[in-house]
Amino acid sequence: MNHGRVYDLLAIGETMAMLTPTTLVPLAGASVLRLDIGGAESNVAMHLARLGHPVAWASMVGSDPFGRRVLESISSAGVDTSKVTIDPDAQTGVYFKDSVGSGVRYYRANSAASRMSEAWLTGVPVASARIVHVTGITPALSATCAGLLGAVVAIAHRSDVLVSFDVNYRSQLWPVDVAAPVLLALAEQADLVFTGRDEAELLWGTSTATDIRRFLPGPARLIVKDASIGATEFLGADETFVAAPRVSVVESVGAGDAFAAGYLSAFLSDLDSGAALSHGHSLAASALQSMLDVPGED
Repeated sequence: MNHGRVYDLLAIGETMAMLTPTTLVPLAGASVLRLDIGGAESNVAMHLARLGHPVAWASMVGSDPFGRRVLESISSAGVDTSKVTIDPDAQTGVYFKDSVGSGVRYYRANSAASRMSEAWLTGVPVASARIVHVTGITPALSATCAGLLGAVVAIAHRSDVLVSFDVNYRSQLWPVDVAAPVLLALAEQADLVFTGRDEAELLWGTSTATDIRRFLPGPARLIVKDASIGATEFLGADETFVAAPRVSVVESVGAGDAFAAGYLSAFLSDLDSGAALSHGHSLAASALQSMLDVPGED
């Protein structure tokens, strides 16, 4: 049920073109690369759309082949992209995935999405969604993007829209001492917060899920992921833990987004905490076994 809203979820954030080797070899040794797309927020939207939820994604892309590929890929997954702005004067960001365990290489400086701002937000229907989903990647892109998220939260709270925030710290984009207070302020204002136990320790010095909850008492729902061990949800005074299933990991990028989508799908369907965490693990397991951020039809 969408409770009278147009969308179950509206995701806001940058999506880039993604290039990956077609076989499990290092980038430097690859002769053929596959062109796909990847973005934390749109990953969540695509997963949810494939699960049958009405969702939208809002952002900016360049007027270039990569921007067209981003829009085509996301809309083909069933996501409403009508609120995406095409900027003729900026490029779409690009990133490359290296071999297993070697991470990614970003080429996103001065991208179209880095131009998102509070003024741009006037054309985005935040109040039309049950949930607005954002991540800690966006404020690292530019000063205007940092201001954008504050405006998103303010509009959501005025409109009785829940704010879902994935901390999603990216060390390649900004240092810990700069990111930590910004991400903390955003987490404190959100209704649902997703964070990794390890990233929270890096940012705020919290070593356990319980420590994180003591540090972040504000969010109604706090979900702490602990890699292959499992995930814990704190809902008021209640605490629920569900162990992660064993999987053969091919590539880990995108698994956190899949987990968030699985959890949010269950939450939107009014399932209990244990079921929501289990749904998160299930979707994350599929992502961990693929080189694609959002495994699906080729």
